[in-house]
Amino acid sequence: MIRNPIPIKYLLLVLLAFITLIAAAGCAKNDEPGAVQPAVEGDVTLVIGAYSVVKDAFAELLPEFQKQWEQETGQRVTFQESYEASGTQARAIAGGFEADVAVLAMEGDLDKISDAGLLTHDWREHSNRGMITRSIVVLGTRPGNPLGIRDWSDLARDGVKVLYPNPKTSGGAQWDINAIYGAGLKRAEAETGEKSAEYAKTFLKSVHRNVESLDKSGRASMAAFEYGVGDVIVTYENELIARIQKGVSYDIVIPRDTILIENPAAVVDKNVDRHGTRQVAEAFVDYLHSEEAQRLFVRHGFRPSHEAIAEESKEKFVTPEGLFDIEYLGGWSEVRQLLYAKKGVWYQVLADI
Repeated sequence: MIRNPIPIKYLLLVLLAFITLIAAAGCAKNDEPGAVQPAVEGDVTLVIGAYSVVKDAFAELLPEFQKQWEQETGQRVTFQESYEASGTQARAIAGGFEADVAVLAMEGDLDKISDAGLLTHDWREHSNRGMITRSIVVLGTRPGNPLGIRDWSDLARDGVKVLYPNPKTSGGAQWDINAIYGAGLKRAEAETGEKSAEYAKTFLKSVHRNVESLDKSGRASMAAFEYGVGDVIVTYENELIARIQKGVSYDIVIPRDTILIENPAAVVDKNVDRHGTRQVAEAFVDYLHSEEAQRLFVRHGFRPSHEAIAEESKEKFVTPEGLFDIEYLGGWSEVRQLLYAKKGVWYQVLADI
């Protein structure tokens, strides 16, 4: 028999007071300026869907973020990584590959993920307009540049064999084609005072006639070139720098007129919310913009998007006289319609019309 039971109302008051104390303690800890939110107990896995070009840099970068995250939160983060041609990767994520973070070659590929309803925030509001790296389109030749390649027009000479990848699968290929087409506009502007679209198409067509094959990705084109296919490869500057650092012999030719490449990264909202990984995913994207990560990208041949690091490393890179960006071509929405629509310029070049 229980004697003198404690009234229910007193038990409720004690329970309410306990809950209030716990909530207050939590708020006091988490509302401190700059405080890191405590991570959920246990390890966390972050799924990365990236374009193939960043693979080597990420081999060094991911362990650095792992150490930093564990020091700040006590939680160990592991990565599941996928590297593909950018267009292929974007379609995979839009089609159901549950990447928490997308790191792609161009903003148009992130737009595919947005259009699928998976990326709902404005990733361009991040620092550097959401771009984590920059580069330029350049030409790579055999050691000693035996054919004397100096500019885009040399790629149209008889007997010169050219490599660049397929723009249907490769974001890098679209940058390559944008560079050649834009150089044609620049040339027309210098000679006639007008940006002639017909002149630029003819210029692109003259180069494309000498293309040996359209590989799936920039990395595949580079592998073919190093196997012995072609005389000149059109590619990212950082790709050639990285290969030279590994002991592969290339000569780098920087055309007078070429395009500034900018590469974005973003949290994939629907996937991180499904996986419960938003906190670590956002921290990872922040890390990609940090000075530490930007210096690491520079070591791998990328031009940094962080302005302070760009100033710090400017002696490492040549700025070509006629450098232009995607806005010179009207921005990505116009470029996609003009060049890559079903009957756009690229279709006409392939069909030789």
